[in-house]
Formats: sequence, C-alpha cells, structure tokens
Amino acid sequence: MGASFAGNNGGRRRRGQRYRPMSEINVTPFVDVMLVLLIVFMVAAPLLTVGVPIDLPESQATPLEGQEEPLTISVDNEGRVFLQDTEITIDELVPKLTAVAEQGVEERVFVRGDRTVDYGTVMQVMGRLNAAGFRRIALVTEMEQSER
Repeated sequence: MGASFAGNNGGRRRRGQRYRPMSEINVTPFVDVMLVLLIVFMVAAPLLTVGVPIDLPESQATPLEGQEEPLTISVDNEGRVFLQDTEITIDELVPKLTAVAEQGVEERVFVRGDRTVDYGTVMQVMGRLNAAGFRRIALVTEMEQSER
C-alpha cells in the first residue's frame, strides 16, 4: 500500500534551496497607527490651552513673539484669580508669582480677563503686579473677527 508521489522527495527540500525572506514591507499597520495618533492629537490639541475657561475680548493687535509657556494670570467672570490653573486670592498673587517666576521680575506675565469681568478687578491684578516690580505684563485677547 505504499504510494509515491513524483517530485515530493519525501517532504525534504532539495540542496541549495533556501527560504527567502519576504522583501515587501507591509505598511498597513503603520498607516493605521498614524491615523489613530492623528485623531488623538486632533482631539487633545484644544485641551492643551490654559485650563481656566474665559471668554476673552477681541482685538486687532498683532500676536507677541516670545517664550513658549509664559506665566498666566486669569480672572474669570466671577472675579476669581488664577495663577496658571490654581485659584488664589488677590493677596497671595505676588508672593506665589515671585516664587514661581524663574527670571524674577523680568519674567513675562500674561493677564487673561473675561470680557464680562469688572474692569477694576483686572486693573487691581495689574496694579499688584506693577507694584511688585513686574514690568513685562501683557493682556491676552482673541483676534477680532471681521464682519462680512
């Protein structure tokens, strides 16, 4: 009952015949990963702004060139003051800002005030900064949208 198939060689390879590695690169997994990363970054990018939600006033002023992450003081619509993302009292502002400022009073400080907040509150913050010796203070606004 023995049967023999021609060219089978009993399941053995011939001498000199080797397996060759596949020379084609499969880019499909790479493209899938890149698309997922693109979607993740598109969703996460708007969340990377300063964490205090403020409705900024609009202005036609040109943007300032400068450091990548300045110190930011925010005044929300209820008059609460924030240093970066941390809520502080107006009396704590200067000591905490001085402790955080790497370049001392030469540090650039951005002041963000909600468009509905009392003008006096923003001026009180800026007055305290000025009295403490900070001279590089900038007000942050949004670009004014032209009416069509």
